[in-house]
Amino acid sequence: MPADPPLPGAADAIAALTARGDIAVRALLLGERLDLRRLDRAKPLATAPLALALPAAGGVAVLFRYGAAVLFGADEGATARLLAALAPFVAEPFASPETETARLRIGPGPPPAGDEGAIALPHCAIEHLQLIADVLAKSLVLARYETVMAGMFDRIEPLAAELRARGRVNARGRVLLRQIGVVLGIQHRMVGRAETAEKPELLWDHPELERLHLHLAEEYELRERDRALDRKLDLAGRTVETLLGLVQARSSLRVEWYIVALILAELGLALYALPPLR
Repeated sequence: MPADPPLPGAADAIAALTARGDIAVRALLLGERLDLRRLDRAKPLATAPLALALPAAGGVAVLFRYGAAVLFGADEGATARLLAALAPFVAEPFASPETETARLRIGPGPPPAGDEGAIALPHCAIEHLQLIADVLAKSLVLARYETVMAGMFDRIEPLAAELRARGRVNARGRVLLRQIGVVLGIQHRMVGRAETAEKPELLWDHPELERLHLHLAEEYELRERDRALDRKLDLAGRTVETLLGLVQARSSLRVEWYIVALILAELGLALYALPPLR
């Protein structure tokens, strides 16, 4: 699906940023979802992804429906105001949002010595900011779920060790079902919302940005991290399903023994009620 073209006002916002030469970039993952449909979008700079001007700071914010906001040239005051304005539209906000920072250098020539870490562009347009924001936002999503999966493995590992040592596992089925829900939720958000393994739709209209996207995706290791996380999700899912199957089998066996005991008790009562033989 092609991206929408820049809207009036984008050139002025980019000109204000370009005049600085060196721009601070800050990406934040605020929550599970950001309801962009309810957001006031009276004067966007661009859509798909949505880009808004930050008038007081002269900066630009790029917002994503999977809960990410990437700010260009915003100081602390402008950042705080934007986050306060977005708070009502964030579903399931994180107590401690994931953050990532970068620097954007706009100007001709190679970056000076010692400044190789900056994202260098000879010139800038709104689609450049959208593309950079897309990569940073996906990097944040991967970082978030890498942390979640690390915590999940910390919880699963003792259960696997117990199964290896004792031949059985002491866990409740409901707890394991929740872990399966976490795995399915992460897979849904990565594939259905953030599309961490996919190229941004912006490249349909701007194929000249393909090289920049490849460079940034390689710099932030998006493909490698997505594959590694997918393998972890698959391993965690299969491990939890195996443990759940063992727990359910043990519960079924216990129920069967209860039924046998009840049958024997009922048989005993029936025999006891019979008249004595003469």
